[in-house]
Amino acid sequence: MKTEKYIAQKERIPKSGKQIIGQSENDNIIVYQAFNPKISNYAVEHQRFGGADYSFNRMSWIKPNFLWMMYRAGWATKEQQERILAITISLENFKNILSQATISSFDDTLFDTHESWKIALAETEVRLQWDPDHDPHGNKQERKAIQLGMKGDILKFFCTEWIIKIEDITPFVREQFEFVKSHQINKLLVPIENVVEIGDDKICKRIGIIRE
Repeated sequence: MKTEKYIAQKERIPKSGKQIIGQSENDNIIVYQAFNPKISNYAVEHQRFGGADYSFNRMSWIKPNFLWMMYRAGWATKEQQERILAITISLENFKNILSQATISSFDDTLFDTHESWKIALAETEVRLQWDPDHDPHGNKQERKAIQLGMKGDILKFFCTEWIIKIEDITPFVREQFEFVKSHQINKLLVPIENVVEIGDDKICKRIGIIRE
């Protein structure tokens, strides 16, 4: 995982709009999840998800944006989210997930009727949410961040076949959180992230990204 100063990244990435912000390299992308130690230990050891403590019967959410994951997990301080995992998958499989996503709340720019959205939501195995991005202190930003929830067959594919690498980055997270707590943002390091270009008009339309 390559890193950079937060203050440099802040100036580079867009400040508004619906943006997929993440670290992508060599046709792969890193997404983040937070779990308890038992699930995390199994995942790192086996480089896949499973074991007695992991359930394939509930929705599991991934986030390509590091600071969005930090906000949701409280920098690895929230119960059952004490460990942060950086998961590498191919961009192709990430786009496959996006191509099956249905937004979790009704949007009249994506669906003609409330009923058509409800039908799509019931049929999909992937849910998508656009939420306000957050800065290191948890303050809302104008820019929107994406998170994707998976269940059923696509979750099993993700957990057991699509993962290229799982890395426990909790020590890095805790180290950087000390800079946040002490208001030394000039020392804060974050993964190098940029706008991830999807390059597929159909997928962009499905998830609500307007391409210029």
